[in-house]
Amino acid sequence: MKILNFGSLNIDHVYQVEHIVGKGETLQAQEKSIFCGGKGLNQSIALARAGAEVYHAGIIGRDGGMLKEKLESSGVNTALLKCVEGASSHTIIQVDSKGNNCILFFADRLLDIGQDYIEEVVNQFGAGDYILLQNELNHTELIMEAAHRRGMKIVLNPSPINDRLRCFPLEYVDIFILNEIEGHALTGQTEPEAILRDMGKEYPGAMTVLTLGERGSCSLKDGRLISQEACPAAAVDTTAAGDTFTGYFMAEYLRIGKRAEALALAARAAALSVMRPGAADSIPMREELGV
Repeated sequence: MKILNFGSLNIDHVYQVEHIVGKGETLQAQEKSIFCGGKGLNQSIALARAGAEVYHAGIIGRDGGMLKEKLESSGVNTALLKCVEGASSHTIIQVDSKGNNCILFFADRLLDIGQDYIEEVVNQFGAGDYILLQNELNHTELIMEAAHRRGMKIVLNPSPINDRLRCFPLEYVDIFILNEIEGHALTGQTEPEAILRDMGKEYPGAMTVLTLGERGSCSLKDGRLISQEACPAAAVDTTAAGDTFTGYFMAEYLRIGKRAEALALAARAAALSVMRPGAADSIPMREELGV
């Protein structure tokens, strides 16, 4: 079984600030750092550091060598990456004194994944393999269609949430990994249990995992709901916490097939990640968790 992550890769410009800048405000940053990031890259690294065999597909620019090297040094197979002329996608991230963040993202045409590239990548996988998708690329619905035709299992983390999601063939999804905002957008519900129950009714064949920040996480599969408390952590930077959780949960669940154990390991990994600055650089190695 192989895991394909078809996702974004960004160069993150991270600014430490006393508070997130407001409308019309000018604020002097206390520090600037440059990191590798992007939900796709972060989740591939989390998967690999959790022990999974993962292949990453996506587009980088001529300045994207650091992104490719970061993936490879974490154990991710990069043979399917595509390099094009121009600059890679980038973000501007503010991180305040409490570890909260806001993110401005610019990608130009690097999110525009064409049908030929999709087919070239997906045709190297088949039944029993998994594909992990987010919502940062264009034409994700075409990737889902191609993966479904190949008999792949589809895992969707629909972040960032937007109207494009309505065009996705969500009935193909085997595992949803959502936060409360995304869960509300899909169901109209606000309470965690109500979100899960509605997801179960709308997509009865899928498992849903719902992350709740400091309140932990919960999951529904085949009508059975389970919960996991968050692990205490002194947050420095929460940028990649959700991506760390997603990668660790998926890797452990596919390894042992047990939701409770996978939720517990993902919670520990996410807690450790928020105590470190940066996105990809904050994701722990499996051995750091004592497993």
